[in-house]
Amino acid sequence: MKVGIDRIGFYTPRWYVDMAKLAKARHEEPGKYLIGIGQSKQAVIPNTQDAVTMAANAADQIINDNNRDQIDLVLFGTESGIDNSKSAAIYLQHLLQLRADIQSVELKQACYAMTAGIQLAKDHVLAHPASKVLVVGSDIARYGLHTAGEPTQGGGAVAMIISADPKILAIEEPSAHYTADIMDFWRPLYATEAVVDGKYSSQEYIDFFDRTLTEYQTKTKSSLADLQAVVFHLPYTKMGLKALKSVLNRTDELHANQLLREFEYSRIFSREVGNLYTGSLYLSLLSLLVNSENLKSGQKIGLFSYGSGAEGEFYVATLQTNFQTAIESGSIKKVLEDREELSISEYETMFNSQMPLTDDNFVTNDKLDSAKFYLAGQKDQQRLYQRREG
Repeated sequence: MKVGIDRIGFYTPRWYVDMAKLAKARHEEPGKYLIGIGQSKQAVIPNTQDAVTMAANAADQIINDNNRDQIDLVLFGTESGIDNSKSAAIYLQHLLQLRADIQSVELKQACYAMTAGIQLAKDHVLAHPASKVLVVGSDIARYGLHTAGEPTQGGGAVAMIISADPKILAIEEPSAHYTADIMDFWRPLYATEAVVDGKYSSQEYIDFFDRTLTEYQTKTKSSLADLQAVVFHLPYTKMGLKALKSVLNRTDELHANQLLREFEYSRIFSREVGNLYTGSLYLSLLSLLVNSENLKSGQKIGLFSYGSGAEGEFYVATLQTNFQTAIESGSIKKVLEDREELSISEYETMFNSQMPLTDDNFVTNDKLDSAKFYLAGQKDQQRLYQRREG
């Protein structure tokens, strides 16, 4: 039985900052951000959106009357959780009006969590073939204004339905996995911004890629030449390019150029959004599926997932017949095309407007946000989520 990705949805808020303008405001050469980091725009998250609302706005695109009642498990990958006890998946289940007799769980391991959710979902469907599982990755990447990590911020959500007989991609067995206790990136409970050792994290990312790819090839007796494309977790798009280039000596020049070409398709969306943390790998996958003109059913795509701290996995998925018809390319592109640019001062104001980590009541600027799901604020230490009808 084939199990894999049946539908994909994506959401990011309607505002962005231009990276060339941000570079100039930070007294840097634009090329440092545009080429050196590989980013053109960066999503800016208003205080009306958090991990829960962005997940709901992404998942709403792929849930309908045909699959709603078949969903019996919700797996929510995030490192931007809103509570140390209550799962973000519970809020999501309620907002999406899913059945009450289902399981809803939040998963955490830095940027790896959504991949963990996908693998758990696959095993669930293998045991329960009639089931469909909603898996989401939703995050806000924050390092702070005027910090070294500022150009690698961003935010958004990717949502998937994992099912038997998937319309888009079938996930292959086995996968290759590696875990090590390292301190390349972490998010203390007392802070809304991350702590990162950038150079160390980049080295570990490439090392984990090499380890998991090598292990996968050993397990499966396969080669890089078997893959039409490789997609990466992209905290910034240059990172994935560095990792890909590190293994191109394992294949011939013609195939190496093919992998580089497909990589450029896979980073188009990430260049426009920035870092999604848990959803970054799957925004890269979505970008490849929407933008590449070379993909055909039966071809295999390699996926490298990395979550700092650290955990990595490499696995392969096979494109299904007529996979293009299951992806609403126009709607996905529209999410990016309909955004509004903020000036540097407007971006800084929006960045600083996030609801603080206190027990105070708070009211958001919900009149500015037209998204279907939004955060209205906090009252009596409870977040107030709203759903616009119509």
